[in-house]
Amino acid sequence: MNIDDPAVELNLKELSSTLAAATDPQLIEDFLRSLLTPSETADIAARWALVKALDNKVPQREIAKELGLSLCKITRGSRELKKPDSPFRKMLHITDQLKS
Repeated sequence: MNIDDPAVELNLKELSSTLAAATDPQLIEDFLRSLLTPSETADIAARWALVKALDNKVPQREIAKELGLSLCKITRGSRELKKPDSPFRKMLHITDQLKS
């Protein structure tokens, strides 16, 4: 499937709705581990760690060293986090609420 294939949008919307409706975190984790390769799982986990580190004001070079990510990916994450109504910021807020 190519990135511009309309099926990408359809399937992403369906997957997002399904994950949002799921109430069992263990089921979601098991599903993601089944859906993704170990390398993809590690990449997604590193990207989430990147977002949290940026939010905690960790310097980009330190993030690159700790997570083994390129400065390009870190800069992209930083730009996304700074956008008005950032989905990253909204997800961080949900994470904070879950910790409370």
